[in-house]
Amino acid sequence: MASTNPTEHNRYAPGWRTSQVRHHEWRTAENSAAYLLPRLQAMAQEKPQLKLLDVGAGPGTISASLAKYIPEGEVLATDLSDEILDRARDYADTHGVTNIKFQKASVFELPFPDASFDITHAHQVLCHLDAPVDAVREMLRVTRPGGLIALRESVMGLWAIWPEMPPLLQFADMSEKIIAANGGHPTGGRELLSWVLKAGVDREDIVMSFGTWCYSQPEDKAVWADAMSQRLRDGQMRSKAIELGIATEDEIEEMIKAWDEWSRTDDATLGIMNGEALVTKK
Repeated sequence: MASTNPTEHNRYAPGWRTSQVRHHEWRTAENSAAYLLPRLQAMAQEKPQLKLLDVGAGPGTISASLAKYIPEGEVLATDLSDEILDRARDYADTHGVTNIKFQKASVFELPFPDASFDITHAHQVLCHLDAPVDAVREMLRVTRPGGLIALRESVMGLWAIWPEMPPLLQFADMSEKIIAANGGHPTGGRELLSWVLKAGVDREDIVMSFGTWCYSQPEDKAVWADAMSQRLRDGQMRSKAIELGIATEDEIEEMIKAWDEWSRTDDATLGIMNGEALVTKK
């Protein structure tokens, strides 16, 4: 089991209010864990009753869609917030997903015995942590020998945005600085292989890839732009940017206007690069 004396770590700074995480509900296994699906399906063929742990599951949209790939198996979705777990539970109920459970837990102190899960998955979790290597070690601990750890992290410096509106370019730079100031790692996708190696995994047991998100359809752009605008209006992003002196109130208002204009521009697109790691547990 994990230590009974947890170390204090940084918190998830944006928080879990609906306005701050609405864009997370856009994410599914298909658009955010496609790198995992072939291995997941192959493992389910051999062992239909797979047990999958989804760490930092947020609103549970990825968790619920992963559950559909293992109808005879079970997903356990964890997060730090009761509020977000309630929303994840409601999402699963609404979509008729019954092979999923929810539990409050920290990635640093997972309350499960060693080798409890066939697959452990985490999406956009490590980049927010002050000690990502410790988190990887803990996920390895709860994964059985021969099992799989699946990790995906954004590369915040590799946003491909069009049109290149100056307030949005400033927003991208500001976002990197804020996540670093909060104790996280804006270069998480670039560092992912290094973190896994530092956690003690042999290189031969890691398969790396890079995948993208693409926001180009009107409905997708609307989700992203609305979420970023909400973070700028009343989220920690606004107060932190002003505290750090990296944006003024007027500049933030220009960013909000720019996201609205971008979302309504026909040729507007946004591509975001993500590092992906599939790790076989020895």
